[in-house]
Amino acid sequence: MKRKAYTYLLQWKERPGRKPLVIRGARQVGKSYLVEDFARKEFKKHLTINAERDREFLQMILHEPPDRMIQLIELEYGIRLKPGNTLLFIDEIQEVPGVFARLRYFYEEYPDLHIIAAGSLLDFALEKHSFSMPVGRIEYLYLGPMTFNEFLDATDNEQWNHFMEEYNYNDQIPDTAHKTLSILFRTFLTLGGMPEVVRTYVQTKSLLEGDRIKETILSTLRDDFNKYGEYVNYDRIRIVFNRLPGLVGRKFKYVNISRDIAAREIKRSLHLLELARLIYRVRHSSSSGIPLGAHAREDSFKILFLDVGLLLRACDLSADIVQREPDVMFVNEGALAEQIIGQHLLYARPFWETPELYYWAREKPSSSAEVDYVLAHGASIIPVEVKSGKTGTLRSLWQFVNTRKSSLALRFNTDKPSLLNITENSSDIVKTPCRLLSLPLYLVEHTKRLLNQLDQL
Repeated sequence: MKRKAYTYLLQWKERPGRKPLVIRGARQVGKSYLVEDFARKEFKKHLTINAERDREFLQMILHEPPDRMIQLIELEYGIRLKPGNTLLFIDEIQEVPGVFARLRYFYEEYPDLHIIAAGSLLDFALEKHSFSMPVGRIEYLYLGPMTFNEFLDATDNEQWNHFMEEYNYNDQIPDTAHKTLSILFRTFLTLGGMPEVVRTYVQTKSLLEGDRIKETILSTLRDDFNKYGEYVNYDRIRIVFNRLPGLVGRKFKYVNISRDIAAREIKRSLHLLELARLIYRVRHSSSSGIPLGAHAREDSFKILFLDVGLLLRACDLSADIVQREPDVMFVNEGALAEQIIGQHLLYARPFWETPELYYWAREKPSSSAEVDYVLAHGASIIPVEVKSGKTGTLRSLWQFVNTRKSSLALRFNTDKPSLLNITENSSDIVKTPCRLLSLPLYLVEHTKRLLNQLDQL
């Protein structure tokens, strides 16, 4: 189960001035597996302390000086923490939040000791923390579900990754290659990117077994709601969570959750689900400049689910239905295509950057328009439309181009790649000269590279 984040961990290991690394991400996205695999392969020794299991011990040593803490840890676990060849991994760190605060002292007094921490519900602890944050003394790595490229590696299809890596925007993709990649992408969409689901599929080649694991993961995530008990009513958050999969890709309205639950309670539930990283808000940005977040509205947003495979399962769409459906992307009103592209774009940033994503909309009685996503590319803003098939109207995309004077627009669909040059005289709709880059869904992870190529023209 090779992850791209592994390469980032290697860079972190050798980086001068390295700080304790905190991995943030939802439950079941593979945080612990990633670190354990990294520790086994890259260090002579490693020690994993599970803060949930060893809570009492960590609380006991919490207020000791760093040198004394290390002595007690070595005595308790029978392993020497030797800087340079030993990795200390503190898992489920949110169970003893004070340890998070103490990381600053390890950085200051033991900078050569490699320390990684992780926690699925860490954001809960950070939101209500009463300790001094170790600002400037730690660094983050944000981990999401597996990507399509990682799926190809896991299923012994690395050659197709090499094929896509060598693709240039003006190349012709053979029909056979396009068909094979489309089939592989459909399989990935059916399974999703949760590592346990992918690993089960690799072992069994059974999509049905993948459904079983997805259902288990969803049940586990719902069971975690009990840990939110002091924050929100369990029944409320369960209702909100169960309704959200059917709302992906649509502007969020509180009444679509329930008319019987107060908007403030729904809002609180959404916030907690965000803290758990089970959902993400794709916020509306006027896109009038960079950064996009500076022009975003907190009250206008769409919902992105953690993972497309879990989304399918939560919508009661089994693998056999998805595989039988010839136009699978049209299932759930095209939300699957928007979800799978969105979850890739969300984590397309460097691992140390907070994941965020935006969309654009203009709401006028006579001419409403909505662009699925907008991306910052250098000093430019690129509008992105996601289509469920090979064709589809681009009226909203062109309205954005005309409004923001964009010179480049991006479309994802199920067709082969193309680049279309649009001049003022070639269209009655587009008033601004523009290039439209169309990419098949399976090339989403190569978006930045291909945009960079176009910059060279």
